[in-house]
Amino acid sequence: MTFVSNSEAARNRAEASFKKKELQAREGAKALADYEAVGRAVEKKTARLKALRLAKEEADRQAAAAKKSGPRKSG
Repeated sequence: MTFVSNSEAARNRAEASFKKKELQAREGAKALADYEAVGRAVEKKTARLKALRLAKEEADRQAAAAKKSGPRKSG
């Protein structure tokens, strides 16, 4: 019976180890997916802010050009 007990104990340890590694793999995959999602959100926000900044800079340039070439007083 000792052989069966040792074999059963070894099997239980192996199953526990397998389940632990399986859980770690799942958690690792979830952590990676979360990390990548945050990265995509940052890229999207950066692109949006860049577009807003470029639009503002262009509007400022146009306003400055209009101010320079605006109505002139003839003297």
